[in-house]
Amino acid sequence: MHFSERIFYHLYPLGALGVLEQPRHLPGLGEEAPIRRLLEWVPAMKKVGANTLYLGPVFDSVYHGYDTLDYGNVDPRLGTNDDLKYVIEQLRELGIEVALDGVLNHVSKDHPIVQDLAQKGEGSRYQGWIAGYDRTKPGKGGLPFGYEGWAGHYDLVKLDTSLPEVREYLIHHVLQWIDTYDIVGLRLDAADCLDLGFLRELGQRCRDHKPGFFLLGEAVQGDLYPRLIHEGHLDSVTNYEAYKGLWSSCNDGNFHEIGWTLKRLFGPEGKSVGQTLYSFADNHDVDRVASSLKDPAHLYPLYGLLYAMPGVPSVYYGSEYGLGGKRTSTSDSELRPKINPKDLENFGPHKDLPSTLERFAHARLHNRALQKGDYQELEVRAQGIAFLRRVEGHTTVVGINGSNAPMTFEIQTSTLAGANLWDLLEEGKMTQVSGTGKITLEIPPYWTRWLSTQEY
Repeated sequence: MHFSERIFYHLYPLGALGVLEQPRHLPGLGEEAPIRRLLEWVPAMKKVGANTLYLGPVFDSVYHGYDTLDYGNVDPRLGTNDDLKYVIEQLRELGIEVALDGVLNHVSKDHPIVQDLAQKGEGSRYQGWIAGYDRTKPGKGGLPFGYEGWAGHYDLVKLDTSLPEVREYLIHHVLQWIDTYDIVGLRLDAADCLDLGFLRELGQRCRDHKPGFFLLGEAVQGDLYPRLIHEGHLDSVTNYEAYKGLWSSCNDGNFHEIGWTLKRLFGPEGKSVGQTLYSFADNHDVDRVASSLKDPAHLYPLYGLLYAMPGVPSVYYGSEYGLGGKRTSTSDSELRPKINPKDLENFGPHKDLPSTLERFAHARLHNRALQKGDYQELEVRAQGIAFLRRVEGHTTVVGINGSNAPMTFEIQTSTLAGANLWDLLEEGKMTQVSGTGKITLEIPPYWTRWLSTQEY
């Protein structure tokens, strides 16, 4: 499967399965292992059209999963290596491939590598493994040496991924994950902090080991996207630049914001032309989109844009029902709650939203222009936007209406003169473009229209 053909479902397992506060050392649970309950989420994944599960951190950690203790074993709060292997095998049989969270930039300060260095000092073989290592002064995190912590968090000790021994150690574990679990890719945590040479070597060895394996890097600043993909040889990066515009354009009645971002990234002179970025409305680190929007009705055009704009769409667990959640200065718990997927079906705030996403997914999965097409802005208004996606002779016209009244775009494009355009969201409906190339695109309130030269 090409990366552009993927639709992601994102689960944070320690939270979703309700084990975040459980003791780390649990007895073997066999078939009752919490991680096996991930299979209960399959209907939710299918509903939004997901063919790929991005599974948040699963390996042994102190608390939240990004403070790794052991790259070789699944967190005992979740289950065992065999449990994870079983879940991934079952998901594959159901048509869902799995990508794991690769937390390779840093480890917990309790990681054996860090503790060996703390105990042995100059006698430790790991002296060069820690970024910013300084044995002349104690570290801010309570260790007997200075070091770099991730983003000022000194419970997370940064590894020096420019060092060959560190690279080999990390790549060994990643290749082991590929062999053991048959994963199809990695989301690289804090990819913008990793050495570019390491990223290139990691990618090359993973792809040699398993053709088609992808690396998706976490990065916030849009100016870094081309460098990470071109120089780091990543397949994609997280499109944080567009993430905010998706909801703030709705809130502010200013679609010029998201229009500017899409043009800056994907327009003819865009920074990410030809690149397939990872698009999302929310995730485990930011407020859920339902809590960011002032008007819940905006969920529908927002997700319509997410599925139609350049990139691959990703849905965060529970958000397909409009579940809310805000982070605080001390906690991300509302972003990462325990959820029974059956409860979402029965009590989700927006019960018709999943079926809407199913329509978007069905159309996208059958339309090459939406998967791989370029981007051409047609018109931007305060509460709406229209654009073209084109690839290999196929064109799809997209219109988004974020207002509470009908909206009409009068589009003029000679390349579609006389063409038949099929309505991707209303199967069986067809519009013929005039001989002059004029298209009248009428969009109901809080909705989207997708018209394509490619019939289902």
